[in-house]
This record gives sequence, structure tokens and C-alpha cells, in this order.
Amino acid sequence: MSVESRDEVAWWEPAVIYEIALISFQDSNGDGKGDLAGLTSRIDYLKWLGVDAVWLTPIYKSPFRDLGYDISDYCSIDPAFGSFDEFDRLLKTLHAAEIRLILDLVPNHTANDHEWFVESSSSPNSAKADWYIWVDAAENGGPPNNWLSRFGGSAWEWCETRRQYYYHSFLVEQPDLNWRNPAVRAAIADAMRFWLERGVDGFRVDASAVLIKDEFLRDNPPNPKAKSKPPPQRLTPVFTDDRPETMSCIEFIREVIDDYPERLLCGEVQGKIDRIGHFYGNDRPRLHLPLNFALLDSRWDALSLQATIDAYFNAIPEHAWPVWVVGGHDKQRIASKVGDAQVRVLAMLLMTLRGTPFFFMGDEIGRKRVSIPSDRIRDPFEKLVPGYGLCRDPERAPMRWDDSPDGGFTTGSPWLPLEPSDGVANVAGQQRDERSILALFRALMALRREHSCLRQGGYEPLRSQNDVLAYKRTDSRNEILVALNIGAEPRKWHWQGHGRLLMSTHLDRLSQLLPDASILLRGNEGVIIALEAR
Repeated sequence: MSVESRDEVAWWEPAVIYEIALISFQDSNGDGKGDLAGLTSRIDYLKWLGVDAVWLTPIYKSPFRDLGYDISDYCSIDPAFGSFDEFDRLLKTLHAAEIRLILDLVPNHTANDHEWFVESSSSPNSAKADWYIWVDAAENGGPPNNWLSRFGGSAWEWCETRRQYYYHSFLVEQPDLNWRNPAVRAAIADAMRFWLERGVDGFRVDASAVLIKDEFLRDNPPNPKAKSKPPPQRLTPVFTDDRPETMSCIEFIREVIDDYPERLLCGEVQGKIDRIGHFYGNDRPRLHLPLNFALLDSRWDALSLQATIDAYFNAIPEHAWPVWVVGGHDKQRIASKVGDAQVRVLAMLLMTLRGTPFFFMGDEIGRKRVSIPSDRIRDPFEKLVPGYGLCRDPERAPMRWDDSPDGGFTTGSPWLPLEPSDGVANVAGQQRDERSILALFRALMALRREHSCLRQGGYEPLRSQNDVLAYKRTDSRNEILVALNIGAEPRKWHWQGHGRLLMSTHLDRLSQLLPDASILLRGNEGVIIALEAR
């Protein structure tokens, strides 16, 4: 089976997808943690905003050492989040609002209290003995090789009961599953079917590039840039990450989801831009949408962005559908990187590039990193590898719905602190301001729905110069120009043909004809212009 033809339009191609860290979205019972009932109470906001799908961080039973990415039972809901009745109510209400639901799938590892690991660690002769990666000690009694955990230290942990080491890419309490074992693959497939039968619209695959490790246990080589890197990055993970055999695992997951019509498989991938195309598939399909964080990683100037966008489009297969991600539960806030003025330009870029936009809850209000006191830190990354700016709690702070002390998020004590209220960076305040960043996000999504060439049209780059990033979106009936001033100074921008201004990032220019084929862009301003026939 080949990668899908571009003649077929899947629902996720014109969609805008919104990631929600459930624990930080809305608390319904005063325990300081967001939950399913709280999310259900905010569906009217999601509908008003204009998103087409939501992706939830894990909701399964978990000891919650790593935001729920340490799963104790794939076919359960953690009691802190609610019940199956509340989940079914959420799903029904989302679907009634024409919003789809994507769940996080974590196939690489479980929690160490998962019944699979409990049995596997009990004896080398247990029925699930090889469901995880177990290896004998080295001759000196130490770990079998030099592989490192992302959270610091050796990736091997000794189990006295089995007298062997097990492998953990992440926390000691997150043992990696053995994806070379067909029984493991079948068990993950069953878990997927459990949720697909319940009606979910797809999965985002966590850590999809690390499902297979080198069968010969070869040591990873030194990282030549080690001096500037945190300790876990001082080896180059040649033999633990992005192994060729991993692609067969992704193909297997795709086969499962393809048994269910109109279900999305997107996923976290690793490596540079030139590797991302492999995750779409060749003769066998893999991910529909390998998540692309290139805009987050790019330097923020017109020439660098032009090069980043070009490199990405050149890296993906001809018939692959692009995807752009500007935020996430473990990515630093883009507003903190580019600033208040340019985050408006970023919003226009995200919503007008060819592809599916993803953004993280709070991006739409220009949310920045929240300062977390040292005694309130929850993220194991910062606890285990301190001092390198790796803490993800600043992105995970609860959503600020209003300017009250706890932001309308909870009537109790929030699990992570919110930033002090400034009267601006909250949903209620920005809903009252017709030119707020929230209003801009909403207007851009409405414009996407109105103009088919913004949703499905082709992309034609224009030469970016003088701080202006520019490109064209086209289909058989329309041509739309996008010009983004990445600088703080005004810039005159010219094009060929008559045009009508559709929108400015400042939301203060009326729709108007531009007969001179030029416009003076203010500093930090982007515009969308529809070309008109002469």
C-alpha cells in the first residue's frame, strides 16, 4: 500500500488541532487538577475559538511521575481525571460540537507498577519474561553498555529478583517494552482497539522514534558537542534512537488504525528535518502526520525562516501532507522566544502555511513561560538534570481563564502555580478585546474556513528580503499572498497584480483594495492579501 494520494482529503488536513494537558486545563472538583468534567465544561470555548480537534495528554491510570506518560493500565482512566461515564460524556459532547478527540499513545514504555512489568520482573521464567528489555550484567557486574537515560545516568537498572538489568529510556520507573516481541505488539494493538471502539478519532504516538534499540547493544559514541550539552546528551544516540527497525513498529501501529475509517495517526519523531520524511512511509504507510517542530527550533528572522520552511517542504514526500507545531507540553513557549509583538506574526504564519497547524493550550493568549519556585517543581527533568533549563513545568502551568488569583482554573490549590495576573494574559480579558492575540487566532481560523486555498491550496515561496517573509497560497480559483514583517521597523512590500487586503495581524485595517500593488508594513505586522483578476 502506498502513501495516500493527494486526491483524497482526510479530515485532519484542513483541521486545526489543539493540544490540551488535561491536568492543567480546568478543574471541576476543587482538587487543584484539571479533569474530564472540567474539559467538558469548556467545550463552548473550544467551539467559539474554532479548533477542529483536541489532543489530550495521557488520561490513563498512572503514578504520574512524568505527566502521566508512565502508564499503569492502558485501558483505564486515572481516578484523578474522572470515570468512563465522564469520558463518554466528553466524547459525545465534543463530537456534537464537531470537534474530534485524539488520545496520547505511549507504546515505548510503561510504569514499573504495570502488571506486565510486575510479572516480567518476577522471574526470568515468567510468561512475560521478555516483554521488556532484560540483559545480563557486564563482566564487572555493571551495566551491559554505556547507554544513557534522557533523565540522567545509566539507562540500565539492576533488578535483584531477576539478577539482570532492564532498560529505561526515561525514568527508572518507566521500563521500555520489548517491541521485538510479537506479544507486546499485540497487547498494544488491543489497547488501541479498546479506545478506537469507544469512538476516539486517533492517536498521537509518544516517542515513536525509540521503539527499537540495537540488538547487539553497541555502545553509543561520544557527542562532539558534549561540553555544551547536559549530561544525558553527551553521547550521540546512534544505537538507541531512530533505528531502521523502528519503522516496522510504526507500520504495525498504522495497520491497526487503518482498520478504523477516518482515524488519525500522528506522532513525535526525532532527528533533523532531513529525517522527517521517513516517518510518512514508503511502500508501507506510517504516520499520517509526523509532528514537525521546525518553526520552534528556527532562528526568528526572515531569511532563517525562509530556509527552514524550504528545507521542510523539500524533506517530505511529494504526496505527504505537511504539519506545523508551535507549542507542546514539553516545548518551551514560543511567545517567550519571539516576544509579544512577533507572536502575532507567528500566529499568521502558522495558520497560512500549507499543512495542519498544531498549537498548545494557552498559545492563543500569548502565554509565556511561568516562573515556578524551586519548592514547587514537579518535572523530573529539572529534578534529575538541574541547571540546564530543561524544566517543562513553566509550559504546563494551569490555564488562566480570568484574572483572579487562581485564574478561574480551580477553587482549590492548583497543582502548579500560575503567573501573577497582569489583567491581560487570560481568556476572559482577551475575549473582551477585539484586537487581542486571542481574537487574532480566532479570526485566522475563521479565515482558513472561508478560503479553501488556505486550507488545501498549493504553496509557492516568494523571495524573502528586507525582513519580510513572503509566500503565496494558490488553488484553481484563488491566489492569496502572505507577507510577514519579522522586524520591528516599517517595511515597504511590493507584489505584482491587484490585491485586496483580507487581514492584518494588528486587526485594525479594514478590508480594502490595494491598487498600487504595494503596502507599507508596520513593524511586527503581517498581512494576508487576495489577488484579484485585472
